[in-house]
Amino acid sequence: MRSSRFFFTTLKEAPADAEIISQKLMLRAGLIKRVAAGIYTWMPLGLRTLRKVEAIVREEMNRAGAIELFMPAVQPAELWQESGRWEKYGPELLRLQDRHRRDFVIGPTHEEVITDVVRRDVKSYRQLPVNLYQIQTKFRDEIRPRFGIMRGREFLMKDAYSFHADLADLEREYQVMYATYSRIFTRLGLQFRAVAADTGAIGGSGSHEFHVIAKTGEDDIAYCPDSDYAANVELAEALPPPIPRPAVDKPMQKIATPGKTACKDVAEALTIPLSRLVKAIAVVSEPDNAPKTFALLLLRGDHELNEVKAGKVTSLSPFRFAYEAEVEEHLGCQPGYIGPVGVNSRVRIIADRAVAAMGDFACGANEAGFHLINVNFGRDCPEPEVADLRKVVAGDPSPDGRGTLAIYRGIEVGHIFQLRTKYSEALACRYLDEQGKSQVMEMGCYGIGVSRIVGAAIEQNHDEKGIIFPAAIAPFSVAIVPMGYHKNEEVRRAADRLYDEIINAGFDALLDDRDERPGFLFSDMELIGIPHRLVVSERGLKNGEIEYKGRTDSEAAFIPQENIMAFLRNLPCLKNLSCAA
Repeated sequence: MRSSRFFFTTLKEAPADAEIISQKLMLRAGLIKRVAAGIYTWMPLGLRTLRKVEAIVREEMNRAGAIELFMPAVQPAELWQESGRWEKYGPELLRLQDRHRRDFVIGPTHEEVITDVVRRDVKSYRQLPVNLYQIQTKFRDEIRPRFGIMRGREFLMKDAYSFHADLADLEREYQVMYATYSRIFTRLGLQFRAVAADTGAIGGSGSHEFHVIAKTGEDDIAYCPDSDYAANVELAEALPPPIPRPAVDKPMQKIATPGKTACKDVAEALTIPLSRLVKAIAVVSEPDNAPKTFALLLLRGDHELNEVKAGKVTSLSPFRFAYEAEVEEHLGCQPGYIGPVGVNSRVRIIADRAVAAMGDFACGANEAGFHLINVNFGRDCPEPEVADLRKVVAGDPSPDGRGTLAIYRGIEVGHIFQLRTKYSEALACRYLDEQGKSQVMEMGCYGIGVSRIVGAAIEQNHDEKGIIFPAAIAPFSVAIVPMGYHKNEEVRRAADRLYDEIINAGFDALLDDRDERPGFLFSDMELIGIPHRLVVSERGLKNGEIEYKGRTDSEAAFIPQENIMAFLRNLPCLKNLSCAA
């Protein structure tokens, strides 16, 4: 491609409302253009990268035996009503009506549609297993779209769905997809990690997320440097303390703490470390067809509540944080001074494992302006229910017993689920087994954020000059930058000849033949992240050399003209989509 025939829209500065580095650089490099909040046009340069990501994903899915199809973005409400998600999905589901006032949705995902496809045509165990996938635009009506394509409303996604006669076969395919995803992200040139994850709103049993490691990631990942253990902090288990609860030592005392409601302020007023303070979080559970429950969740002052874990406590799902009026009704005190001492039997007391092992701790006195010190379970308040309620922190023992945990940030770009029968049962997706008996199919679901990968790659790979694309997904692999292309005939002929040789050799090259200053051309090539740059100049040609500089190289090298093609062929992953793992 020649720059003069391309459509470049680079900017010196990013728009003022751009928030994170990938958003800023994608807008500056002209990869995307904002159309509306969370909705972007992929410009020619960005589309080249997007298509390269898409191609690698498609190649590896095909290699794994999955079969591609293409489902509609607009889906009938009847399918969502049949699965029960019409009511449950929430305002992110964009609902609309056609001219006949029939209800439809713009698909945020396609479990319902694919299950409907399979239930119509797959009738026998002989037709199973099958893994069907698509690469298609999705829409989720985010309440506050931000971070460019990283949390947009419209995005490109690869979603695959597998159907099986039994759980064992689902587990086999799950491992195939795990390996396939690992190959995909390796080929994309990204530093990533697969972590055990919560199934969330999708449902099902087993689940792994694939995260691109980046300081600006939205998710905290717990991992053990001494083993293969890795999990989203929402799922990572916080083990009980290895030492038993100490014996009761001191008498309980009430201490005045007027105006002190924040844990840090209370600990300072009581002259104790945060780890000796127990904070109480009031929650309410109102499940369908069951009585309302008011509970206190107890955590150490230096720990954070893990809402996913709390939501799995027996009879506490679903839960919400209690309103101030409810706190006063059950505890006779305003929030900020509440605790487990003196509460009535209708209040459930659920302590995190770390709290259950504490003695002589401090907590709220259930009286405005007062806290208690030297509190002990069994003496001053009832023995609590015990559960894993907190987020793990760096230094916690690894759940696999092979070291301690560290925490890093990640950007989720892929997620695989063992859905089991959540959708197949709801939509009556059944088959006849060998005995002719009707059985519900087991399902798996495997998603990759194709467009999100581009943003994640930039978050992980950039410098002060711009983007540093991994070679496999750069919009162009080689940039040829002639000095004085429109002024020097010898330079023009040499640049054109070099460009033709590179293209004929199968390399993905850009000849920057714009009539601009050399500094401007160099800056653009660095901004858009082309991995390899060749400079053709009058001085170099006199010396029989072409200047080469890799995107991350500190110094340029000078390659003899006759050796340039051999040199390029030896560069790793230069040829477009040629570096399969």
